[in-house]
Amino acid sequence: MTNELYSLGKESEQIEFKKSTGELKEGIISIASILNKHGKGKLYFGVRNDGIIIGQEISDNTLRSISQAIGNHLRPVIYPTISKEKYGNKTIIIVDFEGSQQPYLAYNVPRIRVADEDLVMEQPIYEEMMRKRDNISYSWESHKSKYKITDIDMEVFKSYLKRAKKAGRISFENDDPIDVMTKLELCDGKLLLNAGAALFVNCGINELQMAKFASDERLTFTDIRRFTGSIFDLADKAVQYIIDAMDWRVEFDGVLQRNEIPEIPVDAIREAVINSFGHRLVESGQSVEIAIYRSFIEIYNPGRFPDGLTPEMFIKGIHKPIRRNPLITRTLYYSKDMESFATGLKRIQDACDKVGCTVEFYSDDYGFTVRFYRHCGQGWEYEMSAKPETHGTHNGTHNDQYYKSQIIALIKDNNKITRKQMAAELSLSLRTVQRIINSMDTITFIGSGRGGHWEITD
Repeated sequence: MTNELYSLGKESEQIEFKKSTGELKEGIISIASILNKHGKGKLYFGVRNDGIIIGQEISDNTLRSISQAIGNHLRPVIYPTISKEKYGNKTIIIVDFEGSQQPYLAYNVPRIRVADEDLVMEQPIYEEMMRKRDNISYSWESHKSKYKITDIDMEVFKSYLKRAKKAGRISFENDDPIDVMTKLELCDGKLLLNAGAALFVNCGINELQMAKFASDERLTFTDIRRFTGSIFDLADKAVQYIIDAMDWRVEFDGVLQRNEIPEIPVDAIREAVINSFGHRLVESGQSVEIAIYRSFIEIYNPGRFPDGLTPEMFIKGIHKPIRRNPLITRTLYYSKDMESFATGLKRIQDACDKVGCTVEFYSDDYGFTVRFYRHCGQGWEYEMSAKPETHGTHNGTHNDQYYKSQIIALIKDNNKITRKQMAAELSLSLRTVQRIINSMDTITFIGSGRGGHWEITD
C-alpha cells in the first residue's frame, strides 16, 4: 500500500504542479499568472506535471521559506495559505492563494495564465488592468457583499448618523437605512456593498487583534484579545484598550480642579486607529493589530504605504491624498471620524508635538505602523523618575550593587547592548539605568550610536 500511486489530475489555468521547492521561482511566476487571469488558484509542490504525487521533503523551515519568497518577489503582496498534506507515505505542500489587486508582478514581470502556461503579459492588457485597479468602480469595496441592509448593526448606524448630522456634512431627512445606504452609495438594492458591510455589519470582514507584552519584545504577553465586527465597533474597542493600558497623571489647575493627563494624546490615538481601518487592505484578510509594550505602543495596519511616497510628504502637506478605500474613507469623513485631504498623519504628529510625545511611522512591504513612545511627553520625566521600582529590590529601595553586576553580565553577553535594552532586561526606567551607569567606573562606551560598543575595565 505504501507504494500506491496517487494522482491529483491535470494542471489547469488555476492549478499548477511543481516537483519540489527547487522550482520555487517558477511556482511564484505561476501564482502571479493565475492571479492575473482568475484571481485565485492553487500551487502544489511534490507533484509531477502529470499530476502523480512524488512527495516533497519538508523541514521545519520549508513552509516559512515559501512564504518569505512569495512576500519578497510577488507584488502587490498577498497572504496565501500554505499547508502540507499526506498521501500514503508521501507529503506534499499546497499553496492556496487569492487576490484582487491585478496586475500582479513576479520578479518585476507581469504574466498571465493561458492553459497551463505562464506567458508575459502584453502591454495593453497590463495598462488596462492598472486602469481598473485605480478605478473605484472595479475596487473590492464596490463589489456586492453577501450581507443585506437588514444585517446592519442599528446601534452603530444610529450613532454614526447622529455624528454625521452634528458635523453638518450630511442632512438626510429620512433616517431609514435603505435610504441612507443608497445615498451613501454603499448598497446595490437591498444588498450592501463590501464597504457598507465593513462599516456597519458585525461580521468577519474586519478583524482586530490586541495584546500587551511584558517588555519591549514579543516574548511574554500578559493579555491577548481578538475581535471581529464593524469598523466603528472595532475602532472603539481598540481606542478603549489603549486608554485602559496607558498611564495617567494628575494635575491641579490651582482651584482644586483635577485634570487627568494621558501619556499619549487620546486624539492622536483615535486618529491612528481609525486611519488603520480606513486605509487597510481589507481583502488581504489580515488584522489591524494593537500592541502595548513597556516603552511604546504600536498600531499596525495591513496596507503598505503607496510606492514612492513617505509619511513625511503627507505630514508636510506636499502630496495629494491617496485613498485605498474611497467609499469607506468618504463615509468616515462625513461623520468626522476621519478627516480628508491627507491630514491624518499631520494631525497625529501635531497632537504629539504639542505635548512632547515622540511618534514614529514605519512602512514595509506588508503594512504600516504608527509607534507612540510612552512616558516621554511634558511632565512625564519627573513622574516616572519619582515612581518607585520594586523589581529586584529589598524593602522597596534600589540595590545598585545588584544592578551593577547585572549590567556587567549583560555587556559580557552583548557588548553592543543599548541602555534602552538594559532597562527592558532589568525592568528599570531608562533614567535609573543611566544613573547607575554614571556611577560605574568599570565600564566605558567606545564610539557612538549603533557603531559603538561597551568595554569592561578592571
